[in-house]
This record gives sequence, C-alpha cells and structure tokens, in this order.
Amino acid sequence: MMDIQSYFYRGIAVILALGVHEMAHALVSYLMGDPTAKEKGRLTLDPLAHIDVAGLICMLIFGIGWAKPVPIDPRYYKDRKTGIVWNSFAGPMANFLLSFICVVLFYGTYRFLYSMGIAGRVIQTILSYTATISASLGIFNLIPIPPMDGSKVLFAFLPDDIYYKAIQENKIWTIILFALILSGLIGGPISLLTSNLIDIFSNICINIL
Repeated sequence: MMDIQSYFYRGIAVILALGVHEMAHALVSYLMGDPTAKEKGRLTLDPLAHIDVAGLICMLIFGIGWAKPVPIDPRYYKDRKTGIVWNSFAGPMANFLLSFICVVLFYGTYRFLYSMGIAGRVIQTILSYTATISASLGIFNLIPIPPMDGSKVLFAFLPDDIYYKAIQENKIWTIILFALILSGLIGGPISLLTSNLIDIFSNICINIL
C-alpha cells in the first residue's frame, strides 16, 4: 500500500506525463495542418484540459492509465495514413523525452538539490517519479490494441482499407484492454521495460556527467 506522500508524488508525475503526452498529439496534428485540437483547447500543457478521471484513477492505483483523447481530423493531412501514424507516435515519444529530461535533471542537479535539504529531496523525488511514470506511460501507449497509439503505428503496414477498420475503437477492444490491465498480465512486462529504459537513460547521464 502506498502512503499519502507516495500518492502525492505519483499524482504530480501522472499529471505531468499525461499533459505532455496529449500536448504532443495536439502539437503534431496542428503542425501537419489540423486546427481541431487547438480549436478545442487541447494545444496546451494545462493538465486540466487533458485529464480523464477514470484514466487518472487507474494511473494512480494500477500505474497504467490514459487521458482524454485529443480530437484530430485526418482530412487536413496531406497523407491521411502517414499523418495518423506520426500523430500517434508523438505521444509516446514525448513521454520518453520527458523521462530522459527528468533523469538528466536528477543527476545533473543532484548535489545542488541535496544541499537544499527537504525542498531539494522533494524535487528529486518528483523527478524520479516523473521519469518512471512517463516512461511507463509511453510504453503502455505503444501496446498494439486500439485505441492505443501502438495499434495505429504497427498497423500502418496494413493496406489502407484494412488499416482504417483495424484502428477503430470498439467495445471488444476496450474490454480486452481493461481485462489485461486488471489481470496484471501487462503490468509485469511494462515494469520490466520501464526499468530497463530508465537504466539506459541513467547510464547515459552518468557517462556524460
């Protein structure tokens, strides 16, 4: 069981990770000519614009969750399928980038933050939680099950007519995804991959710094 302090750190990390993830989707879609996300107020790092209550609760309890999907209109893209793939890829990549930045800040400012006492240790803990949770969120979203980003990327190898049908969200896919989350079958592999990714980031920072 986590204590209140752990929930506090996890809550901050989740909000940061989800906000960056959805902002990346909105930004890439906007850069490819689609104004939909901006018009809906989603081209922002404001977490309140992106948070889905159920997804936030699952993230806090199970360590796996989601935010409100960013609305996009692929008709604005020069190549609809390619646009969807790049847009889907943006969220997880933004999470990995945020994770790496947090690791860099953790090691790069370690002595300075340590000298700050309690305040410094709070910042260090937030950086640590955010690095881990953001990496985990990025990996989770690469699962090739609709409506996860991974399905839209992996299924890109399918013919166009099959692709658009395959990535559509429906109740069956949602039930399968929730069953996997609640069963714990994907929790272990995601934790292992997250740990390995954080180790890679840490080794890079240690060698550089």
